[in-house]
Amino acid sequence: MLEGKRIGLGITASHCTYDQLLPMIDSLRKAGASVVPIITHSVLHAATRFGTGEEWIKRIEKATGEKVVSRIVEAEPFGPTNPLDCMIISPLTGNSMSRLANAATDSPVLMAAKATLRNGKPVVLGVSTNDALGLNAMNLVKLLNMKDVYFIPFGQDDCIKKPNSLISDFSLLTATTVSAINGKQLQPLLIMHKDA
Repeated sequence: MLEGKRIGLGITASHCTYDQLLPMIDSLRKAGASVVPIITHSVLHAATRFGTGEEWIKRIEKATGEKVVSRIVEAEPFGPTNPLDCMIISPLTGNSMSRLANAATDSPVLMAAKATLRNGKPVVLGVSTNDALGLNAMNLVKLLNMKDVYFIPFGQDDCIKKPNSLISDFSLLTATTVSAINGKQLQPLLIMHKDA
């Protein structure tokens, strides 16, 4: 499905979803893609109950077989000189969603996304934020209408306790990526989470 494709995987600081990172990487590699991991500064430096940045970098590098891109200057060449076939940002926090929607490129992940869009290649977003239907709703809608931007199908993960929260079904990452490379949004976009 993705044989010979070079996929950037941008990882932002949604620490509670990191347990799904390794299955995402495995799914892309099984589909034939090479995976280039790209992280935000907060991923690099955060230490949470889900692990330290150093621990996660080791696990990500082992799973991808690639060095993590952790600096903006390392991500800039994904534009004209070292392009990706597709850039995925998953998990995508509300903070990074806001920055991407408003053309800020203050992290390696956002620089890689900008470079990929500049090349006319798809950017796939896997939402994971408690604020998607709050102040960030305008940024979500902006990105939904942006050329070459596609979403891993998402839904409310806890509409009672966290009514503004949305999270993607990360098991659909590879199918969404294949669809995006073919210029189509995987449907249905809005899903019901089994546990919601």
